[in-house]
Order: sequence, then C-alpha cells, then structure tokens
Amino acid sequence: MTPDRFFSLMLLLASRDAVTTQELASALGVSLRTITRDLNWLRDAGLPVTAQRGRLGGVTMLPGSGFDLTRLTPGERDHLSLTGLDEKQRAELDASVESRRALSKIAAAQPRRVDELLPLTDVVHVDSRPWRQGQASDMTPASLIGAVRRGRRLRIEYDSPRQSCPRGRVVDPYGLFAKAGIWYLVADRAREPRMYRLERITAWKEVDQPRRIREDQTLATVAAALVDQWERNHAVEVSATIDQTQIERAQRIFGQRLVRVDHEDAAATARSAAGHKVTIRFLRLEDVRELLPFGSAITVHGPTEARAHLSDLATNLAHHYAPSPTS
Repeated sequence: MTPDRFFSLMLLLASRDAVTTQELASALGVSLRTITRDLNWLRDAGLPVTAQRGRLGGVTMLPGSGFDLTRLTPGERDHLSLTGLDEKQRAELDASVESRRALSKIAAAQPRRVDELLPLTDVVHVDSRPWRQGQASDMTPASLIGAVRRGRRLRIEYDSPRQSCPRGRVVDPYGLFAKAGIWYLVADRAREPRMYRLERITAWKEVDQPRRIREDQTLATVAAALVDQWERNHAVEVSATIDQTQIERAQRIFGQRLVRVDHEDAAATARSAAGHKVTIRFLRLEDVRELLPFGSAITVHGPTEARAHLSDLATNLAHHYAPSPTS
C-alpha cells in the first residue's frame, strides 16, 4: 500500500460510520481485490478496523481508537509520504521538521502497551549515503525543490566531466531523485531523458514556460529506465579475486557495485587461501583506479583493458616515487 493511499483510506474510514468495500474502491480508484488486501494489511498491523456483512453493514473504524489523521496538516501529510528517505535526505529537502511532527502525532495517538514490541523507528536507523563523501556542493535539493514543484522549465549550467567548462541547457524537469546517497535532477532535454548530478549544476533559473514532459512518463518510470540503462550499457564489469581479509572493506567501499560470485559455496571459499571471487562495476575504464589502494590484496582477471590500465597506473606510480639517482 502506498503512503498516499494509506492516508486516504484512513481518512475515509475515520470520517464515515460505515462504508462498503465498493465505495472505498471507487473513492480511491483501485480494484475490490486491492481494497480487500489493504484492509487485511490494516488488521494485521493492529489497527481497529472491522467489517460487517449485510445491508446495514460495512467497514468501520472502532470508536475511541484515537487514530485521528485529520490532525495532520497538508504539509505534514505530504512530507510523511517521503518514506524512502533517511533523516539526512529529509533535511536536504527541508522536510525533516514536518516529517518528525507528523510521525509524533501518529505515535501519540497510539500509546504502546507494555508487552508490545518496540517501534521499528526506535530500533532501525537508515543511512543510505555511501561510505565516502565528496566535498559538499552549494546546490542542495532544498534550493531546487520549489522551482521543480512549480512545474516550470529550467535553464541550468552543468559541469559535465566530458566537457572543459560548464555549459547551459534548457531542461524539462520530472523531479529530484536520490540514489545511493547522491541527488539527481531527472529531466527531459529535447524530449530525451537525462539525469543531472546536483553537485555538478553550477547555476540555474526558471524559464517562464511550463515544463514539457512526456504524458506517459513519471519521475519514477524515467528514473528507473535511466538506472537500468546505466547498469546495462554504461558500465565496465571487472572480475577479480579479493583476499578474505579485505572482502568486508571492499563491500563497504563499492556497495552494490560489488557482487560476490562465490556466495553459493561461501563455506568452501572461506577456507580457501585464494580469496573471494567477485565482479565490480565501474562507470568508466578510468575508474578502476579505485582498486589501487588494495594493492596485491586484489587480483583483476578481466577484462584485459582493465588489467592493462591498472598496470600502467601502477608503473607510473612506481616511477613517480622511485628514489632519485645519486650522482
């Protein structure tokens, strides 16, 4: 169940004495099967929802439950729907204060019994940022979110790594997208989807024209397609063996880019002196230099271009630090 449908369903149940599943389905624009699944989910979650058959029956919320979602302001409800963001990302969108206030209202409406489990928010903390963080950029999601929500075209100056200096371009924004702790502006440029890293946007301004996005596309669908395209077509996949003393360090650094090939026989691999077989994805061949700090603890098997590039980098480094010849 999406957060928005959850709130809409709870508001409908709280505002009526009894309502049929057909009325709920019509009001929310979903099927009867979906409404039945949502109601079962609410019951499993411990919410006081009951259903009575017959002409005078229907779905009701037990009186005195205290679950009053009408206490949420529109802004609080909007921010609370950003369930995929961690606290830092909420702060970057200036959404942290209203999110905490909305959550506290719901928590206050449902006092915890002594024998209940602790809330997940008390025992689980999510930080989706990568381990290594670059220098903070002046371009933040909060500085751009207002312009994006107004639905206008944007003229941005973008410092692409493939160009010598920032260049201007007019884009039609779908919205902001957070991936692996990095924020992107997802937009169409000349009707083609693009993903612009926020820290590389050096300047921007609104254009006095409404955005011209494709009618059959949303932020979620465009972002998913761009991520899939990057993973399939714009990555160098390196096969390697990592010493077992360094595998945890490598997993922290490379995250989801590193895939263990030996997981099916993990016990045998743990006993092997050869280490762990992995594949690691890089955006460009040049990026395999990230393997240099591992030294001889990682052995690259392929592709040939990656081995050759690492060899050149290591040779240049050795020459750079070679002792000066004595006269």
